[in-house]
Amino acid sequence: MKYMLDSNIIVYLTMNANEYVVRRAAECDEGDLVTSAIAYAEVAFGSLNEQPPVIEQLRAFVEEVPVLNFDYKAALAYASLPFKRGSFDRLIAAHALSHDLIMVTHNEKHFADVPGLKIENWTVAA
Repeated sequence: MKYMLDSNIIVYLTMNANEYVVRRAAECDEGDLVTSAIAYAEVAFGSLNEQPPVIEQLRAFVEEVPVLNFDYKAALAYASLPFKRGSFDRLIAAHALSHDLIMVTHNEKHFADVPGLKIENWTVAA
């Protein structure tokens, strides 16, 4: 595992909505990509409430990209973060930190204040 995909990146990949994201993901080796159960829950909630992607696309996505369970290591990482406000993004950031993964997101500012978190934005040309 190398990269944790945020919910917006999941949407881009399932919809082929951003050529840079699709290309960058294709360059990764098998096993490099995971997503958090928290990010998956965000996207699944949208899918079940008629927002893209449709649930079948999301199911196909997780056949290729594993969903990492939020475990006690992630919970402890979350508890140790300087508290700004509780949010799904902070839970996802803690999850990435607990596994020493690079956070891939389009919403860099949502994660910028998390100490030690490595962030990449694949939605723009490298």
